[in-house]
Amino acid sequence: MKSIIYLLLVFTVTISNALNNPYMKKGKPDLKSMGVLKFNAEGVLFVGDSYGGSVYAIDLADDQVSANTEGVTIGDLEGQIAGILGTNAENVLIHDMAVNPISQNIYLSVSRGRAEWTSRWHLPNDLAPAQILLKVDTQGEITEVKLDEVSYSKISLPKPVAEGTEHRWKKGVTTRVDAITSIQFHNNNIYIAGLSNEEFAASMWVAPYPFKDDVSISTLEIFHGAHGKYETSSPIRTFLPYNFDNKAHIIAAYLCTPLVTFEAEKLKNGQHVKGRTVAEFGSGNYPLDMVPYTNNGKTYVLMSNSQLPLLVFDPEDVKNYDGAITEEVKGYLGGVKYTPRSGSGVQQLDNLNDKFIVATQRMPSGKLALVSLSKEWLIP
Repeated sequence: MKSIIYLLLVFTVTISNALNNPYMKKGKPDLKSMGVLKFNAEGVLFVGDSYGGSVYAIDLADDQVSANTEGVTIGDLEGQIAGILGTNAENVLIHDMAVNPISQNIYLSVSRGRAEWTSRWHLPNDLAPAQILLKVDTQGEITEVKLDEVSYSKISLPKPVAEGTEHRWKKGVTTRVDAITSIQFHNNNIYIAGLSNEEFAASMWVAPYPFKDDVSISTLEIFHGAHGKYETSSPIRTFLPYNFDNKAHIIAAYLCTPLVTFEAEKLKNGQHVKGRTVAEFGSGNYPLDMVPYTNNGKTYVLMSNSQLPLLVFDPEDVKNYDGAITEEVKGYLGGVKYTPRSGSGVQQLDNLNDKFIVATQRMPSGKLALVSLSKEWLIP
């Protein structure tokens, strides 16, 4: 029976890729940066290119179905990458991580830029454009992925924040690096968060996939409970599309760290959309990544952070939160509750398989490890 299921999965993936490929062309994508990565269920890799103001869909032909149920661990991830790139570990900078749900291979976008990290407010994309793609297989072997001859398609974002615009409080950083801060795939649409050149700069683009030319842009406004005011210039840092009562919503986290929801159906071209702030999780913090996971039939959301521990919250609590935060929150905590989990230094997250979430984590030794977090252990 397992053999039959495996063959059906391979057949389904092959047919799906064949249907997607007519919308792609063969060649080398003109990627200027690979700051944001995301796979869809068919194993197509979406790459957010802030410098180019574009999103690419790339078929890596990585369609061998994996039945792996174990985790993956690498104690010195930067050290191993340094050996491949011919540099030292102190200069390796990992920008993003995404897992192909078919093969369970882990993909990393990388640059040689960490030596320039001088501020706790720096993010990888602030320091250098990621132009290297690496693959980590289920055995922990790392190889470089060449993109010289792949099937791909591309959309250009209308009105991305202009090149050369200096960040107002990060010296030497251009806001162009935040043209794309996070991307997600849901219901055959790609959602793209970032900054536009509109008066209200925080924006969300939505494009149907396979890509055509119809890309909508909405500007966003939220109430920031820790700051006690409405804001339109800070981009979403990480988000998830999530269905509440069969209607798509966006659960988004911002710097310092408000949690906000948007109704996806309101994200229409030219619209200004106000979010509903449902929580304040703490000030002075970048939310780095969010991933939904299911254990024993119950879904939770795990969030990693620059200054806070791992946080687990229940999306049903988000849906059921009464009203919205519209006044300053004293003590920087309010609204939907979360459960802290030990995980200091955890950065990127993604689902690996039914049992594990894979993460990058800065260890007390200073080394960056690739670790696997048990979903059983993460139950609140």
